[in-house]
Amino acid sequence: MREDHILVVEDDLRIQELLQYNLQKEGFAVLPAHSAEAALQILEQTTPQLVLLDLMLPGMDGLTFCRRLKGSPQWRSIPIIMLTARREEADMVAGLELGADDYLPKPFSVRVLLARIRAVLRRTAEEPAEKADGIIQFREITVHRERHAVSVGGEPVVLTPMEFRVLAVLISKPGKVFTRGEIADAAHHEENVVTDRAVDVQIAALRRKLGSAGQYIQTVRGVGYRFSA
Repeated sequence: MREDHILVVEDDLRIQELLQYNLQKEGFAVLPAHSAEAALQILEQTTPQLVLLDLMLPGMDGLTFCRRLKGSPQWRSIPIIMLTARREEADMVAGLELGADDYLPKPFSVRVLLARIRAVLRRTAEEPAEKADGIIQFREITVHRERHAVSVGGEPVVLTPMEFRVLAVLISKPGKVFTRGEIADAAHHEENVVTDRAVDVQIAALRRKLGSAGQYIQTVRGVGYRFSA
């Protein structure tokens, strides 16, 4: 059985020790780093399966570190869960827009954190691979990118071009939280400007058209949406 390595970037020694103890107890191998700079050195030697990242760090801050990872072809696929004492939505949204997969505000429940970690690892391991013919399959939903076609349980679903683009970005990474800004960027086409409000309207329409499968589109209050069973 593969042992998942988790890089924990946290400068608070007490929290670092708490995380290391509980993660190891659950069978994870922990790579501790007390700064972003130390974490980068670890990444040069080892590729972890997941990064737990505090945003308030000495030297390079967590958002800059996140931007560095997601901008690197070598590291961009490593999922990131942010841990932050900052409760302002702007900080969480900024991290998610940089490519972080999830967030948890401090103080946090260890049980909830472990559940989030397993959910992200499960999602990355089982992420639906897009086939060579441009088809993405998630449970009863089939998305054919090249044909711009969608079906649920084999029955075709008629979507507008913008609805299709919104669905395509959500279903490409089940479990990942997408901000309204990220969804708007994905739905943008030529001269059309997509606002946050327009995203909400498209989501409502998608849920209605997908029928019972519309429940997979979940609202993350104050941030955006995720696609998950």
